Amino acid sequence: MHIYLSEAMTEKQAVPKPTPAELNLLKVLWQTGPATAKQVHAAAQAERPDLAYATVLRQLQIMHGKGILTRDESQRSHVYAPAQQQDDLQTNLLKDLIQKVFAGSGKALVMAALRGHVSTQERKDIENFLNEDEA
Repeated sequence: MHIYLSEAMTEKQAVPKPTPAELNLLKVLWQTGPATAKQVHAAAQAERPDLAYATVLRQLQIMHGKGILTRDESQRSHVYAPAQQQDDLQTNLLKDLIQKVFAGSGKALVMAALRGHVSTQERKDIENFLNEDEA
């Protein structure tokens, strides 16, 4: 198996923040695991039936070039996989959001998220989580 990293990944650079379209394809790859462009296209069509195969292929190639994806070129059909685990990318995006929008305050982010966006059951789950953390 030959997994090729783009130049961006071989240097010690941070992976660039994905665009909304790139995040949609990452979601597919996180759900399915490593996949060919054809497999990604088929899975992505569930949400967007109008999505063209050529668009998906080109987007995957761009994402590989940016270092967002790795690509296994050992088979005729290249297999793409996320360069970062979902949790790692979410953490990095959240840190960036906290810095840019909430002046570095995690508390401000949580308070904004809780205002009108949390059901009664979710509030109970959060309270239980916080109580477990104290124990």
